[in-house]
Amino acid sequence: MSPTTPRILAVANQKGGVGKTTAVVNLSASIAALGHRVLVIDLDPQGNASTGLGIDIRTLEHSVYDVLLHDIPIEDAVQSSSVANLFVVPANLDLAGAEIELVPAMGRETRLRRAVERVASDYAYVFIDCPPSLGLLTVNALTAAHEVLVPVQCEYYALEGLAQLLRNIELVNQNLNPTLQVSTILCQMYDSRTKLSAEVVADVRGHFGAKVLHTVIPRTVRIAEAPSFGKPVVVLDPSSVGAQAYRAAAKEVVDGRA
Repeated sequence: MSPTTPRILAVANQKGGVGKTTAVVNLSASIAALGHRVLVIDLDPQGNASTGLGIDIRTLEHSVYDVLLHDIPIEDAVQSSSVANLFVVPANLDLAGAEIELVPAMGRETRLRRAVERVASDYAYVFIDCPPSLGLLTVNALTAAHEVLVPVQCEYYALEGLAQLLRNIELVNQNLNPTLQVSTILCQMYDSRTKLSAEVVADVRGHFGAKVLHTVIPRTVRIAEAPSFGKPVVVLDPSSVGAQAYRAAAKEVVDGRA
């Protein structure tokens, strides 16, 4: 059963290299495979979530940039992905200047929310892939979302920067979006050969308790290779350990542990 009210999740971590986009691509594909209609909104100028789901970002007629800056209806920017039930509002390098262009714009913090409200009822889940910064694009994502999913890398300094992210979420909660909450922490790039990975997971669980998914995502070559094929690892190699882990994490999100 799809949720009656769509779940809108901003996937955010200001620290780069934590596998944020990989989480968006594989969780959304796994949830779509369960029969839910899912929309991915790519808010990162690099467009990696778009290309990772098979979208050619060099030939876009409309992108999320046009939705935010030119008031193009979001449904005109939605594209089918390489996965059944999974749709994408893609991004490309046009978005790189959006942080600056949004500054003088009317209702600059709520532009994405207003756009998403037009189509939210068409989907069971909406994932917003945030850029690795805390500028106006991320504020737009946090204002549009109901929940925040934070991917955390199982490496030293994993919690670095999270305090600032949580402060920003609290500010958005107080001023723009009173329903926003951190619902889910996903530990990724877990290396079972090192003591450090286990210590980081224990540390994250100590800080965030039940918000941390039971499933941890291993560091594997197959996960790293998948984007070059324009497919999530859950589609490229469904039997791989990485794919199995993402499907298990997605099931936790759907079952409401998150």
